[in-house]
Amino acid sequence: MFAGITTGTRRETRPAGPETTASRPPLVRELLLVTALFLVYKFGRQLANGHEASAFDNADRVWSWERALHLPGEGSVQHLLLHGDTLVKIANTFYATVHFPATVAFLVYLYLRRPGHYLWSRRVLAGLTAAALVLHITVPLAPPRMLTTAGLVDTAQVYGPSVYAATPDTDTMANQFAAMPSLHFGWALMVAIGLITATRGRRRWLWLLHPLLTLLVVVGTANHYWLDAIVATALLGAVLYFVPAPQQPIRLPAAPKRVRRAAPPQAAPLSTAPAVHVPTHPPLPRQIPAYAATPLTPAAPLTQAATVTPQAPTPARTPAPHLSEAVR
Repeated sequence: MFAGITTGTRRETRPAGPETTASRPPLVRELLLVTALFLVYKFGRQLANGHEASAFDNADRVWSWERALHLPGEGSVQHLLLHGDTLVKIANTFYATVHFPATVAFLVYLYLRRPGHYLWSRRVLAGLTAAALVLHITVPLAPPRMLTTAGLVDTAQVYGPSVYAATPDTDTMANQFAAMPSLHFGWALMVAIGLITATRGRRRWLWLLHPLLTLLVVVGTANHYWLDAIVATALLGAVLYFVPAPQQPIRLPAAPKRVRRAAPPQAAPLSTAPAVHVPTHPPLPRQIPAYAATPLTPAAPLTQAATVTPQAPTPARTPAPHLSEAVR
C-alpha cells in the first residue's frame, strides 16, 4: 500500500509507515495495555526484595568502579542542593511527582497529535522498562543514600517529601534496591528524544533540558549513581536500535511559480490594415548608348587586311678602322 504525500504543488508516493497512515490505535486497548505494563513493572520489582546483602555488595562495587573511572562524586551535586532548604525540597518534589506525570503527558500528546510516534515511543518505553526490570531482579543495588561509604544525605527523609518508606524492608509499594538502571533518567531521555523526533523547529532541542535536570535531581538526592544513568542510556540506545523508528514525511520544496509571459502583439488582419500610399514617379526615358546607334562595318578578311609592306634594305655596316690605322 502506498500513501501519497502532498507538499505544495508537488506530490510524492512513498511506502506507508506508522506516521503516514496516521492510524490511531483504540483508546481502551491502549489504556489497558499501559496499565498492565505498569502493574507488571511495579509487582515485578518486588521480586528483588530480600536480597539486601547482595544489594550492598553491588553498591560497594559500583562506588569503586566510579572512583576508578574518575567520575565526579555524587556529593558534589548534593552539596549544591544543600545550600538551602527550598532548593532541596524542590528537588525532592521533582523526583516524587514529575517522573510518571511527564511520561503520561508525553504519551497522551503523541496519541492525539502523532499516532505513529506514539506507537514507536510506547514500544521503546516498554522495551526499556522490561530490560530494566531484568537488571533490577538479577542485579539488586542499594542506592548511594544507603551506602555508608558515600557519606551522602537521604534528602527525602530529612527534608521531604519522600516516596519511599523509612525502612526498606517494610516498603510494599516500591523496591528500594533497584537503583540500576535509573528509569527516572531513562524515561526522561526517551521523552526528550520522542518530542524532538515528533516536532519541528529549532527550539525542540530544549527538551534535552528535561533529562539533564532529571539527572541532576536523581544524583543530588542520592537516589542513583552516575553509572545508573549511563546504563540506562546504553539500554535505551539498544532498544532504539531494534525498534524501527516512524517514517518521517518528506518535505519537498514547493515548485516555483510560473511567470506568464505577455504574448507578442499580433499583426492586424489585411482587411483592417491601413492602406499604405506609395508615391509614383514618371517612367525614366530609355537612353540608347552611342555605340548602339553607329552601324557596325563587317571586318575585312584576314588575307586582305594583312598586307605586307616591303621594308627598306638595311645599309651595310662598315667596320670601324683599327686604332693603328687611325693613328697614322
